[in-house]
Amino acid sequence: MKFDSNRAWSQASQAVSANREVVLALAGVFFLLPQLVFAIFFPQPDMGTGMNEQQVMAAVKSYYSSILPIMIPIALLQALGTLSLLCLLDTDRRPTVGEAIRAGVKGLVPYLVAQIVIGLALGLFALVVAGGLGAAGGAIGATIGLFLALVLGLVIFVRFSVTAPVVAVEKTLNPIFALGRSWTLTKGNTARLLGFYALLMLAMIVLMIFGNILTLPVTLLAPGEVVRVVAAIVESVMATIMALYFVAVVAQVHRQLAGRGEESPARPFE
Repeated sequence: MKFDSNRAWSQASQAVSANREVVLALAGVFFLLPQLVFAIFFPQPDMGTGMNEQQVMAAVKSYYSSILPIMIPIALLQALGTLSLLCLLDTDRRPTVGEAIRAGVKGLVPYLVAQIVIGLALGLFALVVAGGLGAAGGAIGATIGLFLALVLGLVIFVRFSVTAPVVAVEKTLNPIFALGRSWTLTKGNTARLLGFYALLMLAMIVLMIFGNILTLPVTLLAPGEVVRVVAAIVESVMATIMALYFVAVVAQVHRQLAGRGEESPARPFE
């Protein structure tokens, strides 16, 4: 099936608009609150201009080591939110919020295992190719290897981009089968999907820039701590909106490629 990006975006927007209260509440719990807690209480360290490379690396390592205990539960919560939203936006079954969350819990482990498999495969490829070319061609070879790994990473991202709805909506709880199903569904549409996701990412970057512009008056006039809190709130809201729409888009990409895209997804929840 030929992918239609205009229809996917239109149906994703309609689905969010028609069920605004429910999906915003779910996104607020699983995306906004964790993001807000993280942004306010675990700000990135201030890299002084006088720091050398070793000091910067040490500060970065120390920061990420300190936030790892909070990053893991936040990542799990956001993964659960993604699966729950996908279930909630499944117009064929019309689940309740409770049913959607329970389905998300059921699919959480298979989804995470699938993501780990993808990450390990990409990491192994990058290590072998970049290492091999680096050994043969030095810095130039290593750079070429990293570029090839990046290209493969983009292709893999596209081909496995509907793994989450396969788990959540199709109830495929075997992670390998879920990856295979995503690979099959996206076959023949890699370039179209890559272009669509790239445009979506560009729009999200513009949204983040707009959010930063909104905080500019506060930055110029308010005390430093107020500026930090306001910036954290704005960034968290923007990140939540982006996450919500990305999940809705992926839901409609899966719906379309699975042959269910003709039905209107915009009926409000009962």
